[in-house]
Amino acid sequence: MGMFDGLVDGVLGNVLGGQLGPLVGNLLNGQGGVAGLVAMLERGGLEDVVRSWVGTGANLPVSPSQLQSAFGPQLVQQLAQQAGMNPQGLMQQLSSILPGFVDKLTPGGVIPKV
Repeated sequence: MGMFDGLVDGVLGNVLGGQLGPLVGNLLNGQGGVAGLVAMLERGGLEDVVRSWVGTGANLPVSPSQLQSAFGPQLVQQLAQQAGMNPQGLMQQLSSILPGFVDKLTPGGVIPKV
């Protein structure tokens, strides 16, 4: 396990309390890490929101419907199946944890290259 993996696991445990940790870890891996997740969300129309999470200021909120739109129906369905949840419930939970999660993984406003 690399140093970045250890950081992700620590943040997952702290921010998510372990409940959605494996799912978010799989999401990160599937998108190419934090940089890939950020890029996907920016392409999905959430540039300003995601920049606030990466930056050093306050994190802007994201709604479940905004996340669902940015992720697209196929990824949402895939994640919901992995989590054993309905898509709406999953997007609700992810909308509440992703801002803090991305914020913790981008200390000082820097996206890790790993």
